[in-house]
Amino acid sequence: MRKLLVLLVASAALLPSLVLAAEGGAGFYLLGSKGPAAAITPPPGVFFSNDVYIYSGDLGGGRALPSGGRLAVGVEGAAVIDVPTVLWVLPEEVMGAHLGLSATVPFGWKNTDADLTLAGPLGGAASGSISDDVFTIGDPVLGGLLGWEAGNFHWQTSLLVNVPIGDYQEGEISNIAFHHWGADVSAAVTWLYPTVGLDLSAVVGMTFNAENPATDYRTGNEFHFEWAAVQHFNEQFDAGLVGYYYDQVTGDSGAGARSDFKGRAAAIGATIGWTFKAGEVPISTRIKYFHEFSTENRAEGDAVFLTISMPLSVTTQTSVAKQ
Repeated sequence: MRKLLVLLVASAALLPSLVLAAEGGAGFYLLGSKGPAAAITPPPGVFFSNDVYIYSGDLGGGRALPSGGRLAVGVEGAAVIDVPTVLWVLPEEVMGAHLGLSATVPFGWKNTDADLTLAGPLGGAASGSISDDVFTIGDPVLGGLLGWEAGNFHWQTSLLVNVPIGDYQEGEISNIAFHHWGADVSAAVTWLYPTVGLDLSAVVGMTFNAENPATDYRTGNEFHFEWAAVQHFNEQFDAGLVGYYYDQVTGDSGAGARSDFKGRAAAIGATIGWTFKAGEVPISTRIKYFHEFSTENRAEGDAVFLTISMPLSVTTQTSVAKQ
């Protein structure tokens, strides 16, 4: 079971984000993207995963959200984002760890409705309600990881970098691209007990954002913590609980910032995983559902991940030994 699980977590190791907080109600690290087997590094090879991320939520309370160089009041948002990721795990070891390199290019649809918009991020002339739809490509995210294991314990460190070359529509309140550099550093641990099929995983990380030159707005540093507790009933089926906590630890800044606008949120949910084979290729599918609560200065809503992952090629242990 353990070998199969390692193959199936392949491309889920590194993923970026689009859940609501800070400028535009979004941060590039995708909350909830980690989960079961979060710290298990797959064997040397090339792996592919695809997440379909579905989110719906609202800011409520007549609060204002800085977006596209404007303030949007009474915001409701929805998104369906496709997040394909390719992960290459090298056969060579670095400091006793496997090294993985990844690339992600998100694309999809996002809608933002606002009851009122104010010209300029500091407030100005008001305009009526607005609905902004966009279907486009986001910023690529490049990543790297180092993964270790000892017995039932697995741990991993990772770095993600948001590259601001996606289709950013200046002045619009709906965007998938962020138009600024960003970096996320995280550490993960997984305790996997193959005999009973129990998986306990946790990830802690921090996102650092550069300033958006189109709006002179810089989102503060964002702390995130994710966890999963999953039971594998056999080699095909597992189920369990998942959750996350988000806290913006420093305020927003820059000439376009109206206030420090710190965000906070928590979420809890459930997950089901199913594994099958197409010929000799193991394919992993997973559904994760999150319900947000205790939010502050960000939308509160529900998120769903639909994930499929598979190895494209795996380097055998014999091949590794020869290198």
